[in-house]
Amino acid sequence: MTGAQYFIVNRILIVEDSPSQREGLCALLKASGFSVTTAADGVEGLEQLQQGEFDLLLLDVWMPRMSGLDLLSCLPEDSKLKVIMMTADDAPGTLLKSLRRKAYQYIAKPFVPKKLIEIIRAALKPPDAADQIEVLSADPRWVELRFACNFQTAERIQGFLRQLEADLPKNVRESVDMAFHELLMNAVEWGGRSNADSKIHVACLRTDRLLFYRIADPGKGFKAADLEHAAILNVEEEPYAHTDVRDKKGIRPGGFGILLVKSLVDELVYNEACNEVAMVKYLDLSGPSAEWNSPQQCGAN
Repeated sequence: MTGAQYFIVNRILIVEDSPSQREGLCALLKASGFSVTTAADGVEGLEQLQQGEFDLLLLDVWMPRMSGLDLLSCLPEDSKLKVIMMTADDAPGTLLKSLRRKAYQYIAKPFVPKKLIEIIRAALKPPDAADQIEVLSADPRWVELRFACNFQTAERIQGFLRQLEADLPKNVRESVDMAFHELLMNAVEWGGRSNADSKIHVACLRTDRLLFYRIADPGKGFKAADLEHAAILNVEEEPYAHTDVRDKKGIRPGGFGILLVKSLVDELVYNEACNEVAMVKYLDLSGPSAEWNSPQQCGAN
C-alpha cells in the first residue's frame, strides 16, 4: 500500500529462573519495542525454541534442570539465532565456555538496562559479514581467537576480552581496554582494510604478573618512517603536524592511536613487517588468583 509503513518486531526469548529478574527483563524489552516470550529454566527454554522462531535468545547461565550452557549446546551447529549470555558468574571459565559454544555476546549481572538494550540492538543488526569467531584456545590463561576482519566482530571480541579483565583494578582495566581497542581497530581498518575475507588473529595471555596481547593482521605491514599521518612521528615542537598531512590526504581526523597506546601500556613491540603487534601490561596484584594459575584450568572448553 502506498504510504504504508512496515515495522519489523524482533522476537526475543528470555530464559531466566529468577521470577523478579524475568519479569523485569520482560517489561524492559517490551517497553523498548520487542516481542517477548519467557521461560523459567533451560528445559522450558528449549521447548519454546522448538515450538517457535526467535531472533535473539537472552539466556541466564545457572538454572535448575538445564543450565544456559547446556541449552546453548543443544542449538544446531548452523543456528543463526543470536545468543546473549547473562550471569553474575564472571569466572573466566564460564565466559570462555559461552564463547566456545558460539554465544554472540556476554553481559555480567547486575547490568545497566540501557547497556543491555544497546547490546541487544547491536546483536540484531545485520552482520557486516560472516561473524563467526574461531576459538583456537579457551584456557583462561591463554585465549586465542581468529575472526573475519570486520568492525562488528572486532567489537564482539573486545566485549568478551573485557569481561576477562573484570577482576583487575579499574585503572588497569581502562588502560588495557583503550589500548587494545586502538590496536584492534588499526588491524581491521589499516591491516585488513575491513575485508571480511581476511582473518585477524588475537591472543591474550594472563599470569598473576602480566597481561600480554598479540594481534596479527592480514596486511603487508608498514614502515615507521612512512607514518607521516600519525602523531608518533611528530617532533616535540610540532605535536599536531600530522593533522596537516591527514587533511591533504583526505584521511579522517585522528592519528594519535600508537602514541596513545604507548602511554597506556608498559611495552609495545611490532614484528619486523609491522603486521603483528604485542603489548604488555604489568600487574601489581596483592596475590595470585587460583582461577588464573591453577593447572586444572588447562584445556578448559
